Amino acid sequence: MNKIAAYLLLGALSQSAWALDAADEQRLLGIQQNWAHIQYELPEGQRTAAFEKLAAQASTFTQERQSVAEAWIWSGIVTSSWAGAQGGLGALSKVKEAKVDLEKALALDPKALQGSAYTSLAALYDRVPGWPIGFGDADKAEQLLKTALQLNPNGIDSLYFWGDHLYRQKRYTEAKAALQKALQAAPRPGRETADAGRRKEIEALLVDVNKKLG
Repeated sequence: MNKIAAYLLLGALSQSAWALDAADEQRLLGIQQNWAHIQYELPEGQRTAAFEKLAAQASTFTQERQSVAEAWIWSGIVTSSWAGAQGGLGALSKVKEAKVDLEKALALDPKALQGSAYTSLAALYDRVPGWPIGFGDADKAEQLLKTALQLNPNGIDSLYFWGDHLYRQKRYTEAKAALQKALQAAPRPGRETADAGRRKEIEALLVDVNKKLG
């Protein structure tokens, strides 16, 4: 469970079925940037409390803007990150809450943030324990990731999650190709911390992939 946070999705701002106004965009960007700071810059021991505080802010955003899919996506991401920082089976209830938020986002606008809800939900299905403990399901994760790649074929996150999934399925040659493509993804303005952290994760996973390939 404690690795869930490290894999969670970061996406670029986009239009949803209910277009974001300038205030919403600033609010969303603030949540995204705070997430990256906590995930990639704070010491591990400080992350649980920091994510708890950010989760409250993200939840408030969804309640005030219930028709904005992007708000639900980031509520799901932050709640999952909080669960990942906490670790253990006690965090499973938070992961289930995150799943509900991401499914709400998909119901509102599946194309929001270039399909980020698909990728974030896939990350949960890939990493949460399966039945009877949790809802983990590698086949469901693959289905969601393929949809995410249709919406965002060149995104650093969609490609990273796909590469990680392929690695978990021992499809190492395919995983290497996906991860190498992820490293070529265009930078996201205002998301420098997130991009740098994600690239480090990609490079670390490539080391593991190359070891498997010999």
